[in-house]
Amino acid sequence: MAARRIPNFAFEYVEGGAEDELALRRNRLAFDQWRFVPRTLVNTDGRHLRSRLFGRELPLPMVIAPTGLNGLLTHDADLKLAAAAARAGIPFTLSTVANARPDAVAATSGGCLWMQLYWFREPAIPAEVVRRAEQAGCEALVFTTDANVFGHREWDRRSYRGPGQLTWRSLLDVPLHPRWIWDVMVPRGLPRFVNVADFFPPEARSAKAGVTRIPALFGATIDWDDVARLRDSWPRRLLLKGILDPADVERAVRLGCDGVVLSNHGGRQLDACVASLEVLPEIARAFGDKITLLVDGGFRRGSDIAKAIALGAHAVMIGRATLYGVAAGGEAGASHAIEILRSELDRVLGQLGCRSLAELSPSMLRAGAPTAPAQP
Repeated sequence: MAARRIPNFAFEYVEGGAEDELALRRNRLAFDQWRFVPRTLVNTDGRHLRSRLFGRELPLPMVIAPTGLNGLLTHDADLKLAAAAARAGIPFTLSTVANARPDAVAATSGGCLWMQLYWFREPAIPAEVVRRAEQAGCEALVFTTDANVFGHREWDRRSYRGPGQLTWRSLLDVPLHPRWIWDVMVPRGLPRFVNVADFFPPEARSAKAGVTRIPALFGATIDWDDVARLRDSWPRRLLLKGILDPADVERAVRLGCDGVVLSNHGGRQLDACVASLEVLPEIARAFGDKITLLVDGGFRRGSDIAKAIALGAHAVMIGRATLYGVAAGGEAGASHAIEILRSELDRVLGQLGCRSLAELSPSMLRAGAPTAPAQP
């Protein structure tokens, strides 16, 4: 539905991964290698999906992941995603390169708001983002660590003949989506990167011009000293996103971080990277009782969430799944995507013979080679 509703260049932006998209595919294959071992003859009537995350009770173990340029999918997409998350009772994470400011999201959604942070070369930019996040009452800051060198997303770039310039094929595809034009382009024009736009000249503040400038802002100089300074200055929950090595988790624990998000950036940064689910069991065994573990990458089914919780995750971050929803049907579409995952997770829990998420364990899973889908 999302692919039909929005132009191909916008859908490619959501779908695309880095280079050969090996990490993108591996995120899905990592789930396929695990098989359930259900327990039978268990009364699962009255089961629930409640969990606790940083002292807050959630009706399901999900957080909406930070994703940028959502306004390309539908007008006020960030506000619509936040509203859907609030209705479901789960946190929403606003991206630094979102098209809404944290104060606007806080004022309209009424839910639990987190803020994602990129560490740009110009120190005034992250400092301003942190200031706005604190002022808006964001309960957590999610510091993305794996974008110090911007990924080469070849499949996304196919839509462009130059920086910010669509190919003729992509331009001719746009008029075929009149609903998108009236929703996104008329009368406001392309969305703006409002959280960083103040640091751009006026002619570079729209998405068209901004996408050519933002990759150059990422700094390869970020290191653990930046994390330590952020920990000293940020008064609330601090999570590091993009962690995959157990040694990095150990260092995050030592610096007093509250959580880590095991992530390969949705397959959009380092290609041929491991999937977060592959390293989750080892990290959960070593650090599951020392730091809160979240995981993202490739979640498309409630059964995927059950596997991650069984392997030791405390919660999961959902990115593309809710983007499909908001692109297809706005706030109602995002809510529907969340409900699909909730209902599937509830059904899987019952079929496994569990009454709560706490009863999920590695003993309910067996590893094996992924099976190829049957040919039609």
